[in-house]
Amino acid sequence: MSATALAALYAVASVACFIAYALDKSAARQGRRRTPERTLLLLGLAGGWPGALAAQQLLRHKSAKTSFLAKFWFTVVLNLTLLVALQAGWVSLGRLFVLPQG
Repeated sequence: MSATALAALYAVASVACFIAYALDKSAARQGRRRTPERTLLLLGLAGGWPGALAAQQLLRHKSAKTSFLAKFWFTVVLNLTLLVALQAGWVSLGRLFVLPQG
């Protein structure tokens, strides 16, 4: 994957993740149904963690809950590890998403 495509992927995922955090913060304030933490974490894992980090700082959302932050930082490390492995050629996306045959 080219550096430009990778940057675009992270940018789009980050904007989507920031919006998800903002919507969850709004729902929390208004007593509405919240976005599941699992969804927020998966968006971050998919490359949106820079947007999540920005939302945590700018919106002060999910920035004090220790159990969530531990999971969040684990997903960041997992994402970056996968990114390095892909860029180094140690793994390929085809191998990551192999479906069983039959």
